[in-house]
Amino acid sequence: MFEQGIIPGLTRSGTWDLPPQLNMAAQILNHPQDRLAVIDLTDGPRRDVTFGALTEMVDGLVRALTQTVAAGDRIGVLLSQSPWCAAAHLAIWKLGAISVPLFKLFQKDALANRIVDAGAAYVLTDRDGAAQLGDLAIPLLAAEIGQEGAPVAYADTGCDDPAVLIYTSGTTGKPKGALHAHRVLTGHLPGVSLSHDHLGQPDDCLWTPADWAWIGGLFDVAMPGLALGVPVVAARLDKFSPDTCAEVIRWGEVRNVFFPPTALRMLKAAGQGLDGLRSVASGGEPLGAEMLAWGQRHLGVTINEFYGQTECNMTVSSCSADFPVRPGCIGRPVPGHGVEVIDAAGQPTMAEGDVAVRRGSAAMMLAYWNRPEATAEKFRGDWLVTGDRGIWEDGYLRFVGREDDVITSAGYRIGPSEIEDCLMTHPAVATVGVVGKPDALRTEIVKAYVVLKPDHAPSEKELQDYVKERLASYSYPREIAFLDALPMTVTGKVIRKELKRRASAELED
Repeated sequence: MFEQGIIPGLTRSGTWDLPPQLNMAAQILNHPQDRLAVIDLTDGPRRDVTFGALTEMVDGLVRALTQTVAAGDRIGVLLSQSPWCAAAHLAIWKLGAISVPLFKLFQKDALANRIVDAGAAYVLTDRDGAAQLGDLAIPLLAAEIGQEGAPVAYADTGCDDPAVLIYTSGTTGKPKGALHAHRVLTGHLPGVSLSHDHLGQPDDCLWTPADWAWIGGLFDVAMPGLALGVPVVAARLDKFSPDTCAEVIRWGEVRNVFFPPTALRMLKAAGQGLDGLRSVASGGEPLGAEMLAWGQRHLGVTINEFYGQTECNMTVSSCSADFPVRPGCIGRPVPGHGVEVIDAAGQPTMAEGDVAVRRGSAAMMLAYWNRPEATAEKFRGDWLVTGDRGIWEDGYLRFVGREDDVITSAGYRIGPSEIEDCLMTHPAVATVGVVGKPDALRTEIVKAYVVLKPDHAPSEKELQDYVKERLASYSYPREIAFLDALPMTVTGKVIRKELKRRASAELED
């Protein structure tokens, strides 16, 4: 089982033992200077960056920023995966300031909304990023502005001092800024380690196609990998493709990958297998039995699912090295995180309820930025309520769906994920989104929006019968619509609220 003592800050009894003074930059850069840190595949031939070189990049930035940036200032980082992206965050944390990850694929308005909401003093970016921001009234600093000089001391920050302001992907409303402390990295390490069957084995090398502007890229891969001394691959993929993915894995000698579910579906649809992997982790949406079986056949590994959200991440995980993976479930609670399913009164229950994390998790946000009411609404007593519904199944957590995604039909409560998983096993289906459509008789009916694979044309009835034969008779989709594409967030999640809006609008036609 999991050797909890190997994770700094986590005791063998599964409780946190955080030092009063903690700076994430020091936590990450504390490795032999000749050790490999980042494998850079962003521009031309492979370039290896050691911890010594990365430290010098960080210190150069700190020297340049010291005269203009104060502790507590919010500094935007508009950079794709690259050594400079890592160095920018580390420099900001080393100064005691707060980094604000920004996504290169955002348009100007989306960037402006986050920069203004955060009250950012500066944005660290490159030439392309400066062009994206255009005439936005924000001082811009080039990422490569480093100055030579003596080594720089770390700011005297505490484990609960703010370090990073990460905006949610906005699947359930307007994006909110989750303010995290320097302890957030420590809070991620146990779950990241488990999801890769104990990350840090000889020759491990970590990569994700997810951008480092999101918590999944920055704190599920980039920073935990560096903190654990595992080389991290930086590769720009403006648009994911199975062929390019295979090239990155080959050139970077990648052994460990975090794949968002959408990337796995694209690999599966393309028939793309991958060689040489030791572990694959996935999170964001449940995968289902068919995807797990495909991963075993074509990737040569058991995919470990994990669970979390921007506000409190990496709290549940599978670990095939320690216990069998159960299809349809997202794993077991990670040591250090008190995860329960609670009822409306805030009491743990074995029935379906709200997935919640007890206060005290090192990965838990401090608050929503400048939103005290939203922060208060996020908690129910001692519990941070995720907004997801779940149920325990022999010690495993089964994800039922977002609280507002669960379908109520003829008195039954139906989770869309199970129906999506079932339809994804049909050979004609590339991807699918399932929602409840208002219905006068049943309250809601199950409606599926399906994207087909090329050269497939099943009938609506064929897919309906396929689900009827495999799931409960009341949960099959009474309506199916075929689309060219589904609405997706930039992190690859189906935007069910857009599908719900579409389903409601159909009643007006």
